[in-house]
Amino acid sequence: MKKIAVVLSGCGVFDGSEIHEATLTLLALDLEGASYVCAAPDVPQAKVHNHLTKSDAKSETRNAAVESARIARGNLALLKDLRVSQLDGLIIPGGFGAALNLSSFATAGADMDVNPELKTLLKEFISQKKPVAALCIAPPILARVFRDLGVKGVKLTIGNDSGVASAINAMGSVHVDCQADSCVVDEAHRVITCPAYMLAGGISELWKGIETTVKTLLKMA
Repeated sequence: MKKIAVVLSGCGVFDGSEIHEATLTLLALDLEGASYVCAAPDVPQAKVHNHLTKSDAKSETRNAAVESARIARGNLALLKDLRVSQLDGLIIPGGFGAALNLSSFATAGADMDVNPELKTLLKEFISQKKPVAALCIAPPILARVFRDLGVKGVKLTIGNDSGVASAINAMGSVHVDCQADSCVVDEAHRVITCPAYMLAGGISELWKGIETTVKTLLKMA
């Protein structure tokens, strides 16, 4: 049975992992007969957002791992404890936490950095040619890691957002426009990316893209 790491960044679209994307990723893996381990970094969230009032809760603090454990139903590993030798692939759901807690893309754009534990993990996956996938706003993380490795021309997508696409291109990867119900596959670099809620108009369209992404990831694993 193939085992996939699902890297989370909190709980909620505006300050952590997008819950629909994370849950549908787990469903797709389960339907394909794969096992998974949810993991997150033990770090403070960059911010806390009140999803009911749609405003930042500036006086609140939360931990990305503690919040991610909500999605994982308590069965969460810390990112630092993952071992590539025990895994066949990795996928990062979107949500603004990917750009806030897993990286600094939200504030630094193409000058972003990646959480050191995640960066180390991704470099190991890439060096061992194990497949990685990213959804929604998470693909810039891969662009940055490939840049650090001196690898250019990796095909990635976040849909068709020109600003994010420009940042991906500036980091040396190549953005490819893509519909929400599909994904972009870079066979040479063993990478799959999907626009997810960067474009999806609803949960059924979101599912089609994630299902395709997960099936492709498992086929590569």
